[in-house]
Amino acid sequence: METEKLYYSDPFLCRFTASVLSCEEVKGGFAVTLDRTAFYPEGGGQPADHGTLGTASVTDVHEKDGVIVHTCSSPLKAGGSVEGTVDWERRFDHMQQHSGEHIISGLLCSLYHCDNVGFHLGADTVTIDYNTELTWEQVVEAERRANEVIWADAAVEVAYPSPKELASIDYRSKKELTGQVRIVSFPEADCCACCGTHVLRAGQVGLIKVLSCQKFRQGVRLEILCGRRALHHLSAVFEQNRAVAQATSAKPTETAAAVERLLGELSSAKARTAHLEESVFASLAEQYRGAGDVVLWEEPMRPDAVRCLCDAVAQACGGRCMVFSGGDGHYAYAILSPGKDIREFVKALNSALQGRGGGRDGFAQGSVAADRAAIEEFLAQDAQPLP
Repeated sequence: METEKLYYSDPFLCRFTASVLSCEEVKGGFAVTLDRTAFYPEGGGQPADHGTLGTASVTDVHEKDGVIVHTCSSPLKAGGSVEGTVDWERRFDHMQQHSGEHIISGLLCSLYHCDNVGFHLGADTVTIDYNTELTWEQVVEAERRANEVIWADAAVEVAYPSPKELASIDYRSKKELTGQVRIVSFPEADCCACCGTHVLRAGQVGLIKVLSCQKFRQGVRLEILCGRRALHHLSAVFEQNRAVAQATSAKPTETAAAVERLLGELSSAKARTAHLEESVFASLAEQYRGAGDVVLWEEPMRPDAVRCLCDAVAQACGGRCMVFSGGDGHYAYAILSPGKDIREFVKALNSALQGRGGGRDGFAQGSVAADRAAIEEFLAQDAQPLP
């Protein structure tokens, strides 16, 4: 006997009573069937409802041959009656996301002659795949129109047309359909075959926000948020932007210009720093001219600065130069021995001091997880000269 699907007659129903038809232990819990249910089973890209049946938690719901099977945390007595409670926050979130997806997909497909070929309602975001390349400007225009549909707040229409009636309806569908088809329509936006739960009026979607549009296969993949998810995301972005505005002494609407200015200043400062480093490294290199093999210990520096110092000193000392930069048990290193094969030495260094890195043509760069004493002990054992 097929299960009566209460979620279709009233998608806002979250409490109901039903008779327990069967209960059997399965992997992950107990499989329970009822004569009727308000729990939506996973399908069409929409996750299953969660909630409780009596004192048992409902952790999954799926449909097989018209029968809704609830995976429960504990057994229920067959033949008895049970009260079900659907997790309303989860249900309404899914309805907002799914209905929002219909609205923007319907508009994109009609405006730009594409097809929705994939839909996934994830725990964090909603992704939608289309089989035509779309520009960001086109997507933004569809987002604008989608929100206007929401603000118009038209009632959502659900119909079960006869085969003859269905033949005259222009509706979206990802595949050929057989049997009774359920058509969900959002006036001025979409008409689509769908088995999911939806809001009753477009306004209940609240808001649609497109986060990204990336090339995917032969088309694009959109990432969107609707309703409460969109509000939470935009609130978080606003708080971040407000912090940036305060840090840069800019208005919230002018943070991009402020950051661009700071990046320009940072770039200039880096250029000046690099020039000063070159002067300092050249002066230091002169102190070791003709000294032969040299080991230098420096405060923490950028990896490219460690390399530049090693190169400058190696050119002056006439031997091998090793620069160790860091402290507190972690050092970056650069080693240069012109014309020599140092691969085995570097391999032994990394092995002994939990290091990583390497190179070729007499040069190597990397890091070790060791303090200065351990490094010096390794160098002494390897008969390498210390400064």
